[in-house]
Amino acid sequence: MKEKILLVVLFESLILGQSTFSQTIEKENINSAEKIIGLEFTDAERDSMIDLLNEQLGNYEKIREIKLNNNVPPAILFNPIPIGFDFPKDKKPLNFSNYSYSKMPENRNELAFYSIGELAELIRTKQITSTELTEFFIERLEKYDPMLHCVITVTKERAMKQAKLMDAEIASGKYRGLLHGIPFGVKDLLATKDYKTTWGSVPFKDQMINEDATVIKKLEEAGGVLVAKLTMGALAWGDVWFGGKTRNPWDTANGSSGSSAGSASAVSAGLIPFAIGTETYGSIVSPSTVCGTTGLRPTYGRVSRTGAMALSWSMDKIGTICRTAEDLAIVFNIINGSDGIDQTLYNLPFNYDCNIVFKDLKIGYLKNDFDKEYDFHVNDSITLAKLEELGAELIPIELPKFPIDDLSIILSVEASAAFDELTRDNNDDLMVRQIKRAWPNSFRASRFIPAVEYINANRIRFQLIQEMQKLMEKVDLYVAPSWQGDNLLLTNLTGHPCVVLPDGFSEKGTPTSITFIGRLFDEGRLITFAKAYQDATGFHKKHPAIFE
Repeated sequence: MKEKILLVVLFESLILGQSTFSQTIEKENINSAEKIIGLEFTDAERDSMIDLLNEQLGNYEKIREIKLNNNVPPAILFNPIPIGFDFPKDKKPLNFSNYSYSKMPENRNELAFYSIGELAELIRTKQITSTELTEFFIERLEKYDPMLHCVITVTKERAMKQAKLMDAEIASGKYRGLLHGIPFGVKDLLATKDYKTTWGSVPFKDQMINEDATVIKKLEEAGGVLVAKLTMGALAWGDVWFGGKTRNPWDTANGSSGSSAGSASAVSAGLIPFAIGTETYGSIVSPSTVCGTTGLRPTYGRVSRTGAMALSWSMDKIGTICRTAEDLAIVFNIINGSDGIDQTLYNLPFNYDCNIVFKDLKIGYLKNDFDKEYDFHVNDSITLAKLEELGAELIPIELPKFPIDDLSIILSVEASAAFDELTRDNNDDLMVRQIKRAWPNSFRASRFIPAVEYINANRIRFQLIQEMQKLMEKVDLYVAPSWQGDNLLLTNLTGHPCVVLPDGFSEKGTPTSITFIGRLFDEGRLITFAKAYQDATGFHKKHPAIFE
């Protein structure tokens, strides 16, 4: 039977932009719409549909009268869990490295590139105060932001208040843990009380959201000091925002990539010890690659998105951008877990042990992707050789065969719904980027994606999740080129975690990266593996000279 009801959804798109429906659907309108849905009806069938279609137009108008803020999710929640999945249950003691070696440098500027663990030891042993460290990083933010365009707001008053509190607690013998007194920044899609939350976009550049995002609350409760809200590509695409283009510290003539643009740029340049970013489709992996930082995109359902801008309810994930793999573990240990609000979350143990034995792990690698000629192929091949040298058993694997690029309509539809009001009010015209491959045009075009195709794409996604689970049962984790093939979009659709980290430099002297992908909710083993690789290579210890 033909999917006639699909036209109901389609016709509200054909008269997009009207605040009220002053016209009715005619038979010729149906004929035009058939080209989009790939069906052809008879005249009799078109006649029989007209009354229903016109009736539904009024229903759409009534639905649009209900104000839907960006933070209202759909009632249908995405579930990344494959059939028969065995959830991790046992909680083990966390085992971080010993940082007792950490001492104040003779040149205080070297603090800019200390890891979280090293800075934490300085604070714990009272070699430096949180106030001093906070002032140090705020000075760097203010000094270098004109060059990098990576900061939207320096939260100085809030930062100094928190830093002084952390110092008072240290003086009284109270120590909250490794984040006690450590400055950090967040991508400016996280709500922050008393400060603007701009989403990097002109229509929202003066927006005030009178609450703190859950992630910020958790970090501050752990002792963290919020010093800056960082740039992001407008509405989480690219590195262009209402104030300009965020720059790559390794090559300031070019952009940082995005959309967690300021997070990666600021960490790379030593302006903050770590930052919070988000990923829907590459927004941690891409800027971390370009800027030479170490990034974690957690499993979907690990970190609360309460207080974060919604772009794609079924694909948005909050993660971290740091200097080292172990820094990822330190931060993730704090931000993961339920908050009682975000209904997609799972309360599962995070187990991290800084020691790992490679010979005990089965490591897959995407042989077909690595065998192709692509930019930075040489560096990635050297990475594989290094892993074997360290004792890893490399097993060639292939990703499930699905039309991955075509499934990107899931993101397009959800993003269009998240910013429907922006499109209807024509405020999308205010956004800086108005090219074909930018949100304003995508929002408009996505209005014509049929509802049935969106639902069926998600049904295919369900099959993809099952097939991906079969693959992951064969390996503990796998290695992939960061930008080659289907892996990036595929794993964002399935919700698998990944760590992206530097694996060398291009001929131009800019960083390259490799990506490790883990099993669902297995961030601990994934990060530990990444740490072992970093310990053996040291690429993460290289910094852009101009900021040293």
